[in-house]
Amino acid sequence: MRAALIREIGQPFQVEEVHIAAPTGREVLVDVRASGLCHSDITVARSGMGIGLPAVLGHEISGVVAAVGDSVTRIKVGDHVVAAALQPCGHCQACLRGNLNGCTNPGSLDRTDEEAPRLDVDGVPVVQMQGLGGFAEQALIHENQLVAIDPSMPFEQASIIGCAVATGAGSIFNAAKVTPGQSIAVFGCGGVGLNAIQAAALAGATTIIAVDIQPDKLELAQKFGATAVVNSGEEDAAARVLELTGGAGVDHAFVMIGVPAVAETAMASLGFGGTTYLVGGMRPGAALDVRPSPADSTLLSKQQGVRGIWLGSSNFYADIPMYVDLYLQGKLNLDDLVSQTIELGDINEAYEGLEGGGIARSVITFPAR
Repeated sequence: MRAALIREIGQPFQVEEVHIAAPTGREVLVDVRASGLCHSDITVARSGMGIGLPAVLGHEISGVVAAVGDSVTRIKVGDHVVAAALQPCGHCQACLRGNLNGCTNPGSLDRTDEEAPRLDVDGVPVVQMQGLGGFAEQALIHENQLVAIDPSMPFEQASIIGCAVATGAGSIFNAAKVTPGQSIAVFGCGGVGLNAIQAAALAGATTIIAVDIQPDKLELAQKFGATAVVNSGEEDAAARVLELTGGAGVDHAFVMIGVPAVAETAMASLGFGGTTYLVGGMRPGAALDVRPSPADSTLLSKQQGVRGIWLGSSNFYADIPMYVDLYLQGKLNLDDLVSQTIELGDINEAYEGLEGGGIARSVITFPAR
């Protein structure tokens, strides 16, 4: 099969022929039909983040099940599926409580060193990012990472549910538990941020402030439900958020891009009891200037907090079908998130476009096999 490989950190993707093994045990072979380009993948490609090489990245996958291992029970051949970028073992305490993000045995879903690798090039094992490897024509995935969905769901829109939607909307519904009448600010209006904005509107937030440096993203944010926009490249974002809330600050501030200075601006935008949520991954060694002294900040006096979120604190077995239903009912706008569809060979140019702004999500599409 063809796959886009990363062979060296900081180098472009290379489309090559990769051998994929037959499924065994609880593995599922998926014919990938769509794979979203998330910013996290290009961050890994450029910074490494500890991943082994060579590697197939890509964690926003939708497709059709082509074959299953002999122990698979939840998924069958012909199912339309969405993958999630979590690897829940299913039997640790966190998994049994439904906290799939807190799984203590994610490595148990991978093949052991004694087994043949799932992917290889001329006998050299190829790493699957987060057990997925979606920048390829096929993916061999443990069934715990897959959810069967309504086959009427379009593949392109389905692919982005596993990360962009689950992370953005999940941050609103699962982590912050936004309630009617509350106020939020979203810093960074890419695919994840736009999903947070529309989820906040669904949750009944009455003040939804979108913050970005790209005018076209701010325009999109209004289409998704933002009640006000702030161009942080042109004005002091924290001061403007405070002004828009009559000096009160927001109840929830979501940081969708992994830049410490943006996180600190979000913290300065909070009101009494407010929380800043760190959603976008930061580079290794990144640090925040958090000053608890009342002389330096309002963290203590206004009882504010800072919290990390991973994949929207999602229980994706329940959440992914819910998002599919919301889309099919016309309540969740995913069509405007798919800015363009591309072929696998266009991946490097598409990531350049994503970096330049104006694109919420590019999605690689593959023909039916």
